[in-house]
Amino acid sequence: MDLEKRLWKELDWMVLLILLGLGAFSYLGISGSAAGVDKANMQVIWYLAGYVVLFAMLLFDYRIFYTLAFPFYGLGIILLIGVFWTTPINNTTSWYNLGPVLLQPAEPMKLFTILAVARLLAKHSENPDRFRYFYQLIPPAMLIGIPTLLILVQPDLGNATVYLGIAATMLVVGGIRKRHIMVLLTLIGAFFGVMTYFYMFHRDTIFFKIFKPYQWDRIVYWLNPDLDAVGKGFQLKQALISIGSGQLMGKGVHTATQASFGWVPVGESDFIFTVIAEKTGFIGGGILMILYFFLVYRLIQIAMQVKDPFGSYVVSGVVGMLTFQIFENIGMTIQLMPITGITLPFISYGGSSLITNFMILAVVLNIGMRKQYGR
Repeated sequence: MDLEKRLWKELDWMVLLILLGLGAFSYLGISGSAAGVDKANMQVIWYLAGYVVLFAMLLFDYRIFYTLAFPFYGLGIILLIGVFWTTPINNTTSWYNLGPVLLQPAEPMKLFTILAVARLLAKHSENPDRFRYFYQLIPPAMLIGIPTLLILVQPDLGNATVYLGIAATMLVVGGIRKRHIMVLLTLIGAFFGVMTYFYMFHRDTIFFKIFKPYQWDRIVYWLNPDLDAVGKGFQLKQALISIGSGQLMGKGVHTATQASFGWVPVGESDFIFTVIAEKTGFIGGGILMILYFFLVYRLIQIAMQVKDPFGSYVVSGVVGMLTFQIFENIGMTIQLMPITGITLPFISYGGSSLITNFMILAVVLNIGMRKQYGR
């Protein structure tokens, strides 16, 4: 264990202060939702456990994760496969029921995937022709694609899309060529074009064999929740009403709100931003987003200062992950993005998500403490 005092002086204490602010918003949002104070108090326990995990991980040189990257990745894949033999919860096989605790392997797999891809990219970081040919994208694409597909099958669209954010950031930082980006964008555009054709002319025979009706409903009622405001568009409609009713200053922390009475489903988790916006208004929601901005900004600073390619790639992957989750979660509550089951980092209720985020941040802070050292 490296306990040299000079390393602790390099610890980014500002990030820890930001976490305290996010913790306060988390307690406010959970206690103000239909879940109530009991779950908010449980979140405090998870936060304390997260800090213990974070400081424990800071005691080890982060370069140990370079060695363990692929073993961790393999363990994560085994957990993702094993989850299919568990009892479904909320119609998805995404959780291991460990008695008082539910473990969602898709959460720690985010860290394991970032570590594995970072090691792969770091191994070839000195090669100027590492992405000269399109086939050279296959190894990192497979590392990201395998867990993405396993999570999609659960089905968990929200967490699966996070891996796309990780992939985009790490490949861009890793030096993917512009022509390859254009090829990928062309393939994506062609996919949507083909899907549009199938929807227009082969809706029942092909399109709904690929997409489940409930998945398509998410798009339809995202674009126009008024089509079924008391049914399939209910969640988004109530979220918009809740956020709008907060206005500038909010209704107050201790005031009973629409979210408190359960009109906004899963207000303690996926839609926790609606609770915060209703209680604290535009100002409170703005402060929360400012905290996120400075968190991501500090992480980008660490990534730019790190001399070790592995460390730099790890931090870039974390930046992509957090940025995507924040944008998607807040965006879906204000009708900017389609609704997916994705949590708001460090805010939404849940032990698996919160502890994983603390672990991920611990790795980044660890890298920042030792940023002057090369691998």
